[in-house]
Formats: sequence, C-alpha cells, structure tokens
Amino acid sequence: MHVHLLQHSPHQGPARIADWLASMGHSHTVFHLDAGELPPRLADGDALILLDGPEGRDDDARPWLRAERKLVAQALDGRKPLLGIGYGARLIAEALGAIVARGTVAETGWHRVSLAPMTPVDLPEDFEAFMWHREVFALPDYALALGRSTASPLQGFTWDDGRVLALLCHLEATATSVAALLDHLPPPEGSEASPHAQDRATMLDDPRRFDRLAPLLDRLLSQWLRHAAR
Repeated sequence: MHVHLLQHSPHQGPARIADWLASMGHSHTVFHLDAGELPPRLADGDALILLDGPEGRDDDARPWLRAERKLVAQALDGRKPLLGIGYGARLIAEALGAIVARGTVAETGWHRVSLAPMTPVDLPEDFEAFMWHREVFALPDYALALGRSTASPLQGFTWDDGRVLALLCHLEATATSVAALLDHLPPPEGSEASPHAQDRATMLDDPRRFDRLAPLLDRLLSQWLRHAAR
C-alpha cells in the first residue's frame, strides 16, 4: 500500500507515522506543500494523510491551499482512506461544511482525552495525548465524535463509516517532533494566558509519555487503513 502525506510546515512533519508505515511494509511519499510542491494525484496512492500546519485563515499566504482543498473534496467523494491531523483535520471539517474557528483558549502539551460513547474508533476510554492548537472545529453532519478534552469539546471525528478520520490531538508526536515545534514555531495564540498550555519542561520531562502514544497510533492507523483493503 502506498500512502501520500501532505506537509504544510517544515517543522510539522509525519513524526512517528513515517516509522509506522515503514514497519508495516507500506511505502509513502511526503509532499512539501510549504516548499512549493504540488499535491499528488489521488489516483496515484491508496490513502491520503493531511498533516498539521500553521493556524490562521490567511489563504493568501498559502498559494497551495486551493489545490489542496480540491484534492480534499475529491478524497471525500471517493472511497480511499483520508486522515487529517490538526490543520489537516480542520481542512476536512471545513470541506464537510463544519465551522472552523478560534477556540476559547489555547491547548498545548499533554491532556486527557475522553472517548465519545458512540465513536467507532477502538481506543481506550480515557487516554493522554499531545496538543498544539487554538483553532477548533464543529462536528460535521453525519460525522461521529471521537472524544473530548477539558479545553476542547471535540478532539476529532469519523465520517463515512470511519473511512475519513480527523484528529485535533497528536498521537504521532515524538520527543524530536515536539522539540522541533518548540524550537522553531511560536506557540498557538493565547498560550501565555491559557490554563491549558504547558511549558517546555512539562512537555518534554517524561519520555514515557511519547512511548505510550505508539500503541495508540498503531491501533488507530490499523483500523483506518482497513478501508483501503475493502
């Protein structure tokens, strides 16, 4: 199976997703839209992943966005698995007609996610995940909520019987990917005043937190990619 990944920022890459795909025998190509590369043709891959990226609605600063929105619309109309994380999830929510807006507070660092009762996703009822956002989205029509955190009532959703998956939280995070965020990107707007924003030391002080994400990512991606075999 070959998976296309769309990257929107040099410091917000696939992280552990790339390792997982390789370990499962899948090939993948990362398209660096922020560097001027064009999105792939949907027909050239078996699944599509939209990675995180910069917050804000400044379309003029993202000349690639029109082509990506078209690709997302095509993917929603098709039958191949589609996954969005952070910014990628917001693009999917937007394409499905849901409201995307700035949340009440920024949410960064480690926070608990409580799984929604009706979600088809097989994850623990309560788990810790990494957060890096201020923008949030509403639940699209015909979608099922994945779960919630204290600061964000919707941490993701599934659509079309789980073929489409959108995640606000980050199960792919590693110590290296989080350090890159902290070294090169400003924190989400309002982080300095948010009770749900952690400092660098808290985010990186326990490597076991990243280790605990690995089996969660494995379960999630394994379920999601089953749609490619149908």
